Amino acid sequence: MSQIALPLEPRNGAANRIVVGNANRRIVEAFAVAEDWPYRTAILHGPPRSGKSLLARWFVESGAGDALDDADTLADDEVFHRWNRGQETGRPLLLVCGARDGRWEVGLPDLASRLGAALRLEIGTPDEAMLADLIGVHAEMRGLVLDPSATQYLVPRCERSHVGVETLVAAIDRLSLERKHPATLAILREALAQTRGT
Repeated sequence: MSQIALPLEPRNGAANRIVVGNANRRIVEAFAVAEDWPYRTAILHGPPRSGKSLLARWFVESGAGDALDDADTLADDEVFHRWNRGQETGRPLLLVCGARDGRWEVGLPDLASRLGAALRLEIGTPDEAMLADLIGVHAEMRGLVLDPSATQYLVPRCERSHVGVETLVAAIDRLSLERKHPATLAILREALAQTRGT
């Protein structure tokens, strides 16, 4: 497991780190060879809160190319203009699609045909190793101290998703603050019970 730090303010350190694991390793590897993408264009999609925008920011900050976040919500002609500009300049273009399944209704035929040839990059489901790292990062962002035994307890019991981890750690933090007590086993159990199915 590894993490990528965005070159931003240190005070926001944890919030600017990308956990690299099974769910997104292929994407990070694809960023390294963006010049080889079909028409130097890729479409990134995945579940809510899975780091799509953060990955896009890192792609731009690393100098690998340009990115257009929430591209599927923009007018077709705006996206087509950006695609054309990328072809003219030779800079790779990463298009972030908010739809979980990557489905993007494009009305402009010329744009649809070009996007149809783009590389598709999908963020998958985190495995246990990645879940442990995600729990650690979210806890650090909140200033919440979780010892390794707490993480070991949570990983096999929490929802296997980025948003599930974020919601769970928020619940643990809230319960700890309400009770003015570190994250005990009782708090972990209650947080798990509260967040199941949310």
